[in-house]
Amino acid sequence: MKIKGWFYNKEYKALLVVFWTLFICFIISVWVLFYGVTKEWFGALPKLEQLENPKSSLASEVISSDGVLLGKYYLQNRSNATFKELSPNLIHALIATEDIRFYKHSGIDLTGTFAIMFYTAIGKNRGSSTITQQLAKNLYGRPKHPTFLDKVATKFKEWVVAVRLEERYTKEELLTLYFNTVAFSGNAYGIKSGSTYFFDKTPDKLTQSEAAMLIGILKGVTYYSPIKNPDRCLDRRNTVLHQMTKYGYLSDAEFKRLKAEPIVLNLTEEDHNEGIATYFREWLRLQMFDWCKENGYDLYRDGLRIYTTIDSRMQHYAEEAVTQRLSELQKVFYGHWKGREPWGKFTELIDQGLKRSERYMQLKRLRYSDEEIKRVFNTPVRMKLFSWQGEKDTVMTPLDSIKYYKYFLLAGFMSMDPTNGQIKAWVGGPNYKYFKYDHVNPESKRQVGSTFKPLVYTLAVDNGYSPCQKVPNLPVTFEDYDNYTPTNADGKEGGELTLYKGLQMSVNNIVMYLMKKLGPDGPKSVIDLAHKMGVSSTMEPYPSIALGAPDISVYEMVGAFATYANKGVWTEPVYVTRIEDKEGNVIKEFVPRTVEAMSEQTAYVMCKMMERVVLHGTAAKLRYFYQITAPTAGKTGTTQNNSDGWFMSITPNLVSGVWVGCEDRAVHFRSLDIGSGSNMAMPIYAYYAKKIYADSSLAVPQNPFMPPKEDLTIEINCDNYENDNEGKIDFIE
Repeated sequence: MKIKGWFYNKEYKALLVVFWTLFICFIISVWVLFYGVTKEWFGALPKLEQLENPKSSLASEVISSDGVLLGKYYLQNRSNATFKELSPNLIHALIATEDIRFYKHSGIDLTGTFAIMFYTAIGKNRGSSTITQQLAKNLYGRPKHPTFLDKVATKFKEWVVAVRLEERYTKEELLTLYFNTVAFSGNAYGIKSGSTYFFDKTPDKLTQSEAAMLIGILKGVTYYSPIKNPDRCLDRRNTVLHQMTKYGYLSDAEFKRLKAEPIVLNLTEEDHNEGIATYFREWLRLQMFDWCKENGYDLYRDGLRIYTTIDSRMQHYAEEAVTQRLSELQKVFYGHWKGREPWGKFTELIDQGLKRSERYMQLKRLRYSDEEIKRVFNTPVRMKLFSWQGEKDTVMTPLDSIKYYKYFLLAGFMSMDPTNGQIKAWVGGPNYKYFKYDHVNPESKRQVGSTFKPLVYTLAVDNGYSPCQKVPNLPVTFEDYDNYTPTNADGKEGGELTLYKGLQMSVNNIVMYLMKKLGPDGPKSVIDLAHKMGVSSTMEPYPSIALGAPDISVYEMVGAFATYANKGVWTEPVYVTRIEDKEGNVIKEFVPRTVEAMSEQTAYVMCKMMERVVLHGTAAKLRYFYQITAPTAGKTGTTQNNSDGWFMSITPNLVSGVWVGCEDRAVHFRSLDIGSGSNMAMPIYAYYAKKIYADSSLAVPQNPFMPPKEDLTIEINCDNYENDNEGKIDFIE
C-alpha cells in the first residue's frame, strides 16, 4: 500500500515528469552539441586546436644561473606546474572534495548529474560539476552577465567540452591543467603561484593541512580568504579535511590532530619593488620587452623562461655589501653636514628635484597653477620615507621630503666573469622602491676620475714602456691645448717615479707625462682603446681624458677592466644565456661579442701594475684592513670635490666595479679622507669579496695572474721599485 500510495502521489508524479523532462533535454542537447548543429542556440564550442592547446596568460620567469627564481613579468601572476610538482596531498584534497569518482567517469558523472536534477526539482542547491567540467569553465570562461538560457547553454557546453578534454588528455594531465588554471587571491593564478603566495612553498612541499586550505578557498577566494575571513577559511579547511577522512585519505587520528591546528600563513606577495635583483629585473624587463616585440612574443602572457647569468648567492652578497657600506657612510655624512645643508648655495637643486617629482608632474597634468603647486608642496601630509633604520611613517611637507632625499649617498655595483662576459651581480642602488634610478645601467654615467688612468698606462706599455721606467714627477704643459698644465692633487712634485709608483699612488704628473709622450693624437688613441674595451660613452679628445674627465657607466667600466683579466680580449657583458618558451623549447641563445683590444703581454703587465695598487698603493687597505688575500689588482678613483668615488677590482676570474656618490654632484663630502673612492667605494667590494670567498658552495677561484706562454719583452721585476727618489707620496688621486 505504501508503494502504491507513493506511486499515485501527485507531487511525486510531477517530480518524475520534471526529472525525465530534464533528462531528455540533457540527452538531446548533448547530442546536438556534439554534432555542432546548435551554434545559433548555444554559441560556438572551442575548436579542436583550442582543446589540444588551451591558452591562458602565463607569467614569464626570470631564473638565476644557479636555478633560483628571481622574479616574474605578468598581467596575471600565473606559472605552470608539472604533475610531478603536485603534492599528493593536493590531489587527495581536490578529489575528496570535488569529484570522488574522477578516475571512473569520462568527464560527466551521470550519478552526480541525476542527483543534481533531483535536488533541483525539490528546491535544493547542490553542485555536481566534475573536475573536468570545472577545468572547462576555467579554460573557456562563462558569460559576464548571463541570462537563465545563457546559464543552461553554458552548462551544456561544459559537459561537451569536458568529454572532449577527457578524450585528449590523461587523468594526470587533466589534474595538472586544473591546478594550473585555478585562481587565488593576491593576483596569484595557478597552484604554483598560490602556494608561493600563501606559504612561500612550491606545490610539492605542501602539507595535508596547507593543501586542504588551498582547495577549500577555491569555493570562494574572497569569502573563504584566510586573510579577510580567517574563521570561515578555517571551517572550510576542516570541511576538506573531513572529506579526505571520509574517503580514506586521512585516518581519524590524523583528522583530529589536523583539525585542531591553526592556519599558519607565510605570505610572500610578489612586488616588483621587493625581492632580489630588483634593479637588474627592471633593466632586463625593458630589454626583454623590446626583444619580444621584435620576435613576436608577449612578455606578460607567453610564459617565457629567461635564464640569466646572475648568481643569486653573489647577488645577495652584493646587495648586503651595498647596504652595509651605505648605511655606515650615511651616518658619517649626516655628522659631516650637521647644522648645514650639503647643497649650500646651489638651491636650484631643490627646485629641480621638485619639478622632476611625480607629484609635481601630476599637478601639472591637472592644470594646477604655480601658486597652487607651491601651496601643495608646503602643506604637511602623511607619507612613508626610506631610512636605514627601516621605513618611516611620518608627516612632512613634500618640499621637505625632496630635501630629505638629497642627503642620501647612492651606489652602483656590478660583478662579472671576465672569461665569458657573464654578469654575476648587479646592484643599481640602495632600495628600488625609493630610489628608482639604476646606477649600473649603461645609460647611467658619472665622471670616472682616476679609474680611467690605466688606459693611458696601457698605451704606454703597448709602446714599450716598462713599469720599472722612471719619469719626472713634474707638471706637463700641452701647448696645443691652450697651455693646459694640470698638477698633482696634493701639489707636491719633484724627482722621478717609476710607472709602478705613478699608478700605484695615482700621481697626475706621471699619467700626464705619458699622455704627452703619446703625441698629438694621444687623446684620440686613448679613446680608440676605450672603444675597443667596450666603452661607448661620448669622450672628447682632450688631454684631460687621462685624469678621468669622461662620464662613463659602471656597466661599461666593468666590461672594460675585464679585458685585462681576459688576456687582452674584451668580452661583451651578457646577462641572459637563453630564453625558452612555455614548453621548454629554446627559442634564443646568447653568445657575447669579443674584440681583441690589446696584446696578452700588455694585459698581463697592466694586471701586475694594478696589483701593486692593492699591495702598496691607494687600495692597500683592501689587504691590510679588510684582509682580502686573494690575488687582486685594482684602481681607485675620486673626482673633483669628492663628488664620485670609484673602485675597480680585477682577479683572473672576477671583475667588479663600484661607484658611490649623491644624486647631485654638488652634494658631497668636503674632505678626501672620507670622500675618496678608497673610503666610499672600495669597502663595498671588500664586504662582497669576503662573503663570496667564504662561501664554499661558490668555490670562487683565488688564482694568481698567469703570464703569457711567450717570454715577456718588457721588464716588470724592479727590486728597488719602492726606492724612488720622490720622498713620501701622500694618498692622492
